[in-house]
Amino acid sequence: MSERIGEVTASTNGSGRFIADLADRTPAGIAAAVSRLIRSGTLTPGSRLPTVREVARELKVSPATVNQAWRALAAAGAIVARGRAGTFVGAATNGSGTAVGRYQRLHPPSLSAFRVDLSRGTPDPELLPDLGAALRDLTKDGASDLAADYLGEAVLPELAAKVRADWPFRAERLAVLDGALDAVDRLLSAHVRLGDAVAVEDPCFPPFLDLLAGLGARPVPVRMDESGLLPAELARAVAVHGATALILQPRAQNPTGVSLTAARLRELADILRDTGTLIIEDDHSAGIAAAALRSLGSRLPRRTVHIRSYSKSHGADLRLAVAGGPADLLDPVIERRMLGAGWTSRLLQRVLLSMLDDPAAIQAVTTARTEYRRRSTELRRALARRGVAVARGDGINLWLPVADENAAMISLAAAGIKAAPGGPFSVGDQPPVDHLRITVSALADGDLDWLATELTAATTAAPTYRRIRRA
Repeated sequence: MSERIGEVTASTNGSGRFIADLADRTPAGIAAAVSRLIRSGTLTPGSRLPTVREVARELKVSPATVNQAWRALAAAGAIVARGRAGTFVGAATNGSGTAVGRYQRLHPPSLSAFRVDLSRGTPDPELLPDLGAALRDLTKDGASDLAADYLGEAVLPELAAKVRADWPFRAERLAVLDGALDAVDRLLSAHVRLGDAVAVEDPCFPPFLDLLAGLGARPVPVRMDESGLLPAELARAVAVHGATALILQPRAQNPTGVSLTAARLRELADILRDTGTLIIEDDHSAGIAAAALRSLGSRLPRRTVHIRSYSKSHGADLRLAVAGGPADLLDPVIERRMLGAGWTSRLLQRVLLSMLDDPAAIQAVTTARTEYRRRSTELRRALARRGVAVARGDGINLWLPVADENAAMISLAAAGIKAAPGGPFSVGDQPPVDHLRITVSALADGDLDWLATELTAATTAAPTYRRIRRA
């Protein structure tokens, strides 16, 4: 029994087919056709799709072409493969019409009744520079006249000069955007297409994976060690999977705290040198990271866009990040943005510039960097005294290995402690070792011993169910 559904005939016995005159039979064209049918509701959640071979035969394309389309749809959550049972349209989205992403799983909306929240991944408000002083300077200098200007430079020339002075390579173009994640989003939208493979760190900052899923791109996990991305895995991502882009955080990586070493940077640059891979660097902890910045742009400036965020150092609500790199990579982002937001407020740019020049603000950022380092070190030492080894990380996060993620979260919650689960950071379905992300910016010295004791107990907490790991 079969039922005609637009371009596709869906059936429970595998007789479904695409109509013969489907114009675009590339992987992207096939994926887009199925995606349209799913979004319109023509293909309903739970509908069984024809097999890869059936679709390939009807469209007169290779099974590899259909496989690539199916992978793109699966990465976007549009379809789900269930082994021998077949491939099905994914489950219905939530009431807002949007699938629940990894970032929402990491930070679900809820009222917090926890005594200590170590889950947030945000800086200590008490260690941020004084925003009031910068606002007073703005009014005193008469810079508020900028509020009436629609036609000025998108990037304040004074801010551009300040940023260029210590940029890690010669950037042909600079753009100020509304935070690092906005910059990554716009770069991916401009340069990554449906079905593209994109190399990402594993574990990975969850919003990157959500952005790729939204584009229908395919994340290729590249594992890490204490020096950064593993060269052999990056080489495989490029040579075998054809990664068209790479997203990485070169220091204080979220969640591990790992920073690239000079030797590892050279190895990665050698692998990427003869490829066309776009490199997107998110220096999300600029200012508060203790490690020196090592940028692939210093060796591959024609294919690297470096992003410097000021959220953790100067204030998240400024919503400011600077992206710098080749004009041919940034101009499409700038031109598209002019049709929408246009530019990031030059008033906010002036506030940031004031803080970058103010000795008190500079000292505040320096103090914050030292304090975060101290808190991280103290917690690691307290855990080590209790027999728990945690790798040294930079920035505000520690990556705590645990026997079972869910059991550890329950153990901490019972003690009034909130931590971030490691699952949303994993690119694969199930990591070989469970972890929790612990944010040290919320750590108070008076709680150190208590927290170390509870975290130690959580690392060995046993699940109340039997967990089966894949070989």
